[in-house]
Amino acid sequence: MLDLKSMSPEELSEALRQMGEPPFRGRQVFQWLCRGAKSFDEMTNLPKGLRDKLKETAALAPPKVARKQVSKLDGTIKYLWELSDGNCVESVLMRYRHGNTVCISSQAGCRMGCAFCASAIAGKARDLTPGEMVDQVLFTPTESGVPVSNIVLMGIGEPLDNFDAVLKFLELVNRPDGLNVGMRHISLSTCGIAPGIRRLAELRLQLTLSVSLHAPDDETRSQIMPVNRAYGVEELFGACRDYFQMTGRRISFEYALIDGVNDHDWQAERMAERLRGMPAHVNLIPLNHVTERTLRPSRRMREFQALLERLGVTVTVRRSLGGDIDASCGQLRRRAAEAQEQKR
Repeated sequence: MLDLKSMSPEELSEALRQMGEPPFRGRQVFQWLCRGAKSFDEMTNLPKGLRDKLKETAALAPPKVARKQVSKLDGTIKYLWELSDGNCVESVLMRYRHGNTVCISSQAGCRMGCAFCASAIAGKARDLTPGEMVDQVLFTPTESGVPVSNIVLMGIGEPLDNFDAVLKFLELVNRPDGLNVGMRHISLSTCGIAPGIRRLAELRLQLTLSVSLHAPDDETRSQIMPVNRAYGVEELFGACRDYFQMTGRRISFEYALIDGVNDHDWQAERMAERLRGMPAHVNLIPLNHVTERTLRPSRRMREFQALLERLGVTVTVRRSLGGDIDASCGQLRRRAAEAQEQKR
């Protein structure tokens, strides 16, 4: 079956041309998809014969809301989406003064195994298609009634482990004739896949790159982030420097402070040394609770922040949103079983 939602207008036009249809029909189909059409019968400016043909050769398969949770603390909304094959992913709608942001997933599950994150607990089931990522951006505002202006790829999965699909997703949401989300309104978070960072740098996209650092030394980082055993701190920072030189874009380094693990003064000093000469922003994150994990939030947040500031590092503390519905950083997970329970 054709995956229409993962196609550009040009690709749709070619697919329809091969079906004996005039190419302009491709742009019409693309416009309907960007409006969130859930069936071909909604595409009323297409001939019935073409709609019937599409029913036989393609499937729209919009995601189903398996569960919706709204935070009583700040109004953050979390959706559990059930995909066409029964896998489930989560996305989060967050409200800020500068606009509303949807945090989307790029994989069903994750294989990176970070010690503080719920997303990797069930492992990785599969990559998401570009269309499945677009659907999260499209249907979150449709279901919530809240407009979205910003996208962060910080949900379940590692975006650079699904590189080609993520790149196609970025192309689709950025198109002026599509969702028209500017690259400067998109953030992509990676746990530190150095070759992927370099490959992304070559494209010179104007998005914001966020690197989940969480430790400035190999010993600590390898303990809590297995990816560091493949791409160590030195290689990671080398890729980040290359990224800045090629794109001119400042990098944001995410740092979840863990009590007694990565919150020592020497680690703040080491991080400042690593960042010297490279425009960067450090985003300190209060560690969020994950039932299956034993790690605890640091009690030295303010001291760690103050030391970084004295060392000349630009640093902020992330405001935690949706903590009461497990929608904060590191709390999203693949919950297929719970989706089935919700139906019963």
